[in-house]
Amino acid sequence: MPLPAQLLESLVCPRCKQPILYFPRGEADASEADAFLLCPASRLRFQITDDIANLVVDEATSLTAPEVARLVARARQFGLPVG
Repeated sequence: MPLPAQLLESLVCPRCKQPILYFPRGEADASEADAFLLCPASRLRFQITDDIANLVVDEATSLTAPEVARLVARARQFGLPVG
């Protein structure tokens, strides 16, 4: 089940307080089980497990700048809102 739009409008990165991107079907746009959140500004990827977003910075995955750029490009390809 995708995260509610109203919730997504208010979510920000817990580290930098910038907007985050929501990949409701993962990077490959394949399955809701692969959903995650991405903060391009802090380069953190937050997992979503059982429809619950884990926004704990210490448990997020740090990404490189090229990885973030690739994911932002994928979000645009999928037509996802990119700020």
